[in-house]
Amino acid sequence: MLLPLYQIDAFTDRPFAGNPAAVCPLTEWLPEATMQAIAAENNLAETAFFVPRAGSEGEYEIRWFTPAVEVELCGHATLASAHVLYRHLNFQGAQIVFHSKSGPLRVSRGEGGMLTLDFPARPPHPIQQHPTGLLDGLRATPLHLLAGPDLVCVFKSEAEVRALHPNQSRLAEVEYRGIIATAPGSDGVDFVSRFFGPRVGVPEDPVTGSAHTTLVPYWAARLGKTHLHARQVSARGGDLWCELRQDRVLMSGHAVTYLKGEIELGQRA
Repeated sequence: MLLPLYQIDAFTDRPFAGNPAAVCPLTEWLPEATMQAIAAENNLAETAFFVPRAGSEGEYEIRWFTPAVEVELCGHATLASAHVLYRHLNFQGAQIVFHSKSGPLRVSRGEGGMLTLDFPARPPHPIQQHPTGLLDGLRATPLHLLAGPDLVCVFKSEAEVRALHPNQSRLAEVEYRGIIATAPGSDGVDFVSRFFGPRVGVPEDPVTGSAHTTLVPYWAARLGKTHLHARQVSARGGDLWCELRQDRVLMSGHAVTYLKGEIELGQRA
């Protein structure tokens, strides 16, 4: 069996930046163990699989796997999947709808090929106690802590976020999917962040769309604005242009193709 495979750099307009995701378009679902094995073999933060939804033009079922586990929401691999449909599979519609474990996720294409994700907002709430492993894992003390699907650690400055050099084994003890470090940005960037997910097999994710479903509501309230320019300051880095629209978060960015190929399953020499 031959399966198409694309590797896409998401939230960037140039190769070797942003967040790489593998995308495997399917005609029907593979066994879950096979999809997890493919994701482990790809060894990227996420591998997305999608299949057409029967009887629905422009609608697809989508699932995402890290090298270790399946996750319920992934932004950059959704952006990458939409890029594959528009750029390589000749999708001509105004909007793509991906049906996921987190509900329907819409992607539209604007001027210059910019793609916009429409995701559910997941606002965080303040917490007081430092979870086990956090301070030793971060090797730094945040000003504030907030909890959502991920743990949000708010720092005073961008420099502090950039300087973090976590102890990944201790950070993996923190009982959240991921740990987000964030701070105010500069030079027209409203806020910066980094995302660490050793608990799900991703020591540091270069650009994390799903994290911004939590970050955007927080920074929108703090800054008193609904349109925000975000930057993830990982080694690869990436930019997101975001909008809080009631209970939804819109995230826009570019994507570029790095490679196209095929996966051989069940082939023997």
